[in-house]
Amino acid sequence: MIALRFGGYQPARSVHTRGLHALAGAVAQRSDGELAIEVTENVVATGYKAADLFDLVARGALDGCYFASSYLAGRVPALEVLDLPFQAGSRALAFAALDGAGGGLLASAVADATPYRVLGYWDNGIRHISNGVRPIHAPADCVGLSLRTLDSALHQAAFRAVGFRPAFIDVAELAKAVAERRVDAQENPLTNMINFGLQAYHKHVSLTGHLLGVALLLVNRARFDAISEESRGLLGDAVRESEMVQRGSAAEENAACLTLLAEAGITPVGPDAIDLPAFQAAVAATVDTAAGAFAPELRRAFLGS
Repeated sequence: MIALRFGGYQPARSVHTRGLHALAGAVAQRSDGELAIEVTENVVATGYKAADLFDLVARGALDGCYFASSYLAGRVPALEVLDLPFQAGSRALAFAALDGAGGGLLASAVADATPYRVLGYWDNGIRHISNGVRPIHAPADCVGLSLRTLDSALHQAAFRAVGFRPAFIDVAELAKAVAERRVDAQENPLTNMINFGLQAYHKHVSLTGHLLGVALLLVNRARFDAISEESRGLLGDAVRESEMVQRGSAAEENAACLTLLAEAGITPVGPDAIDLPAFQAAVAATVDTAAGAFAPELRRAFLGS
């Protein structure tokens, strides 16, 4: 039997952990015991930082993982097409591109620049802003607030343009940084806010929907290439099933999290009370510069231009 070890960085209730278990279950159903997925739900609980997953997979301590695409954009610039802030369209359109030619282009770019192969694309949630200082309706409300961001130069440039003081903090330190008020604000899907207990400290949540995050499901390329063609095909079919489960869970999670926020006494600032055009104007130069660097086929696949 071939056992592939996949790891993650979120707790058991997260949609990503559910996705890993869906992948393991789908492989088990298809393989007649010839192939198995072993799941390490949360490497952070064993003393690693979340970003250590990249090294663990690269050197073969794990065979695969999921991770937010933004963290690889420094090595794979094409991935920034998924990171244009305050431009998010619908989930359906985004994943149509990822399941088609656009996803193929990104997978090739990742394989060319890293020791990984992209197996699939998971829903990393629609990102919103929370903070412990004041409600955020417009860029003027962001001025002077420190903001935890992902490890993305593009994200940081955009949030700086709307008035924040952005800084990267590994997700392993996020809850502690918020509790200790090392940052005033953070941006994440609601599910992450709940999973990390941030609602205890951030009573102001603005449903900015500024980005639809994408999680790459990655595998060590050499390890993947070493297994049989039949096993690779089986794994690919199981990945497609895990995508359906994980994306469905992510879409449903938003309503559940809004209920949990209400139970915590938090009424978010809704989209109708947020000046999206003002945010878009503030980041326009940053977005235009990034988009101008994409290859024409990448712009056509994701931006329609």
